[in-house]
Amino acid sequence: QVQLVESGGGLVQAGGSLRLSCAASGRTFSSHAMGWFRQTPGKEREFVGAINWSGGSTYYADSVKGRFTISRDNAKNTVSLQLNSLKPEDTGVYYCAASRFLDPAQQVNTYHYWGQGTQVTVSS
Repeated sequence: QVQLVESGGGLVQAGGSLRLSCAASGRTFSSHAMGWFRQTPGKEREFVGAINWSGGSTYYADSVKGRFTISRDNAKNTVSLQLNSLKPEDTGVYYCAASRFLDPAQQVNTYHYWGQGTQVTVSS
């Protein structure tokens, strides 16, 4: 069982930065790849990026590649998402998720545990 709690969302102007954090409870954190997704009203949850169990591999959606960076600290049971050069289209609720597997995928149904989400709003 893994419980996830996100923090760090907020309101920022276009071009600005935010850092989202996800704190995980449970002893099996390092056994899960971790992902970040986002969702806006009326749309499906969208893959943003992911990191494998060790932190050695990261994957990003094309829309955020070069602007967002995922990292994890298995000693602290945390995963972070650094958001730079933010655009209004990055607005949404951002969710942290723990995969069923050591290596991540983009599909929502490969993630077993989800946080409650944190709102990111980028103004133009």
